[in-house]
Amino acid sequence: MGNYRNIWTGVLLWLCTGLLAFAHSAVLSLDQARAELTVNGRTTSTEVRLPYGWDYLQKGNSGVGRFELDFPGPSAATEPWGLYFSRFGNAYVVTFNGVVLEKNGTLEADDFSDYAKAPRLLLIPPNLLLSDNHLEVTIRSDSGRRSGVPVVLVGPRDELEPAYRKEFGLRVVGTGVLSVFSLVVGTFAFVLWVSQTDPRPELRGVRDSVYLYAALAEFAWAFFVADGLIERPPIHWKWWSIAINMALGIWLSSLLLFCHSIAGWDQHPLTRTVRRYLLTMVLIGPAVTYTAIVGPLPKLLTLWQLGFVLVFVPSALVFVFKATRGATFMHRLVAVVLLLNVPIALHDFYAMRLGDSFSNQAYLRYSATLFGLALGAIAIERFRSANLRVRDMLDTLASRVQDKEQELSQSYQSMELIAREQERILERSRILRDMHDGVGSHISSAIRQLQSGHANNAEVLLTLRDSLDQLKLSIDALNLPRGDVAGLLATLRYRLEPRFRAMGLSLEWAVVALPVLPRLDASAMRQLQYIIFEALSNVMQHAQASVLRIEATPTLECHGSTGHSVRIRIQDNGCGFDTTQVRRKGLASMEERAAAIGAQVSISSQPGASILEILLA
Repeated sequence: MGNYRNIWTGVLLWLCTGLLAFAHSAVLSLDQARAELTVNGRTTSTEVRLPYGWDYLQKGNSGVGRFELDFPGPSAATEPWGLYFSRFGNAYVVTFNGVVLEKNGTLEADDFSDYAKAPRLLLIPPNLLLSDNHLEVTIRSDSGRRSGVPVVLVGPRDELEPAYRKEFGLRVVGTGVLSVFSLVVGTFAFVLWVSQTDPRPELRGVRDSVYLYAALAEFAWAFFVADGLIERPPIHWKWWSIAINMALGIWLSSLLLFCHSIAGWDQHPLTRTVRRYLLTMVLIGPAVTYTAIVGPLPKLLTLWQLGFVLVFVPSALVFVFKATRGATFMHRLVAVVLLLNVPIALHDFYAMRLGDSFSNQAYLRYSATLFGLALGAIAIERFRSANLRVRDMLDTLASRVQDKEQELSQSYQSMELIAREQERILERSRILRDMHDGVGSHISSAIRQLQSGHANNAEVLLTLRDSLDQLKLSIDALNLPRGDVAGLLATLRYRLEPRFRAMGLSLEWAVVALPVLPRLDASAMRQLQYIIFEALSNVMQHAQASVLRIEATPTLECHGSTGHSVRIRIQDNGCGFDTTQVRRKGLASMEERAAAIGAQVSISSQPGASILEILLA
C-alpha cells in the first residue's frame, strides 16, 4: 500500500506542477478572427474560427484573405514577445499595430512561392506592445495547395521558442534527413540494378527488377518529401504541383511492383494487369492534376489518388496474407512494414484529401522511412545472395576446371606417349629406309656382281666398302647438330677420305666457316647427309676421276631468303654422264630428299667436269 501511495502522490505532484506552469504562462491562444475573403473577384466579411483551412473551405479556389485579431498586451513588457504560426499560406504579410513584421511572396499575383511549409516565429519588439493590440494577417492562397491561417500563439518569445524549434526540427530538419536517406537508398539500389546481372547461364545479362523498382520508389519519394523544403520552386506552382503528384504516383506504383517482385509474382497474369493499370494511372496523372487545379476540381485529384488506393490496399492485404504462409524473410519483412504503413496511409488520405489538409498532419512521410530501410535491407540481402551464388558458381567452375585440367593432363601424357611412340616408329622407318637405300642397295649391288660372274674382287670390295661407309654414316646421323652443315661435311670427310686415298682420288677441300641454319633439324640433316654421300659414292663408283673437289660457302643471293644460305658444290674430273637420260634411282632419290628439306639441286656433267650443286636457303 505504501508503494501505491507514493506513486499516486508523484502523479498528483506532476499534474499540479503542470497546472501551475500553465497558469503562470503568458502565452495567449488566438482562435477568433474577423476575415475579409476575396475569391473570384468577390469579397465577403465574416467572423471565422481558427485554424482556417483555405483550400478545404473554399473548395480549391484561389484567393486572398485578410484576418484581424485583437488581444490584450502585458502591462509592462521588458522582454520581446513573439507570434508563432505553425504554417502560413501561400504568401503572407503580418502587420502588428500598423507595423509590418514580416512579408514573404506576392499577394497580388500567383507567383512561384509557397511559404506554407515551415513554421514561423515572428519577433515583436517590446516597444510595439500595447495594452490593446491589433494583429492583421493577410495571405494569398493557391488552388490545390495547403494554405490558411492557424491558431496564433502570442506571448514571451522564450516560452514560444521550444514549440517552434520542435515543429521546425520535425517538419524541416526531419524532412531534409528523410529526403537524403531516400536519395541514398535509391542511388544504392540504382547502382546495383545497373551493375548486377543474373550470373546464371540461362539468365545471363538479365537485371533484377527488384533493384529498379526500389530505386524508382526511393527517388520519387525523396522528391515528394523534399517538396516540404522548397518554398520557391523553379517552375510555376501549377506545373510544380503536377510534378509532385507524379512523384507520388510513381512511388505508389513502384512500391507495389516491388512487393510483387519480392513475392515472386512478376510473371503472374494479374501482375501484368496491375502493371498496365498503374502505368495508365501515371500517364494520365499530369492531365488530371492540371484539370483539378485549374478547374478547380479538387475531387478529381482525390479520385485519381483513390485509384491507386483501390489497387494498393487489396494487393497489400494479399501480400500480407501470403507472408503468413511460409514466405521468405524479405517477404515477411515487407509485410510487417505494410501492416504498419497502410493504416497510416489511409489516415493521411482521408485527412489530406477528404478533410481539412491545412489543419491535419500527414504522418506517412515519417513512417514511410521503414519502407526505405526495408528496401535497403532487401537490396543488401539480394546483393549478398547474388554474391554467394556467384561464389558458388565460381567454386563449381573452379572444380570443373580442375577436373578438366586433370583430364587434359592425362590426355597430354597419353599424347606424349603416343608422340614418343610415333617418333620411335618414324625413327625405325628412317633407319629402315636408310638401310634400304644405302646399305641394302650396296649389298644388293655386291650380290648382283658376284652372281654375274664378271665382277672382279676389287669392284665387289668397293661396293662392300660403300655399304660399310653408309652404315657408319647412318650411325653418325643420330648425333648431327641442328643446322651445322660444316660439321656434317667434316664428318663425311673423316669417314671417306681414307677411301679416297686408297682409290688414288685426290681430295680438294674448300669448305670455309659456315653459318648455322636453324631450320635444318635432325631429320633434314640426315636427308642432307644422304644426298652428299650419294653424290660422293657415285664419284667413287662410276666417275673414274682422279680429283674430287668439295666446296661450301655462305651466300645471300637466294631470292626470298631472310637469312643466310649455304651453297655446296661437289665436282670431279671423271668421265661424266648424260644428264638428259632417265635418272637413275640414286639421282631420283637425291632430288626427292632435296625437295623434302627445301633445298635446290642442280647437276651438270661433261667429260672432265661433273658438278653437283646444293643450295640450302
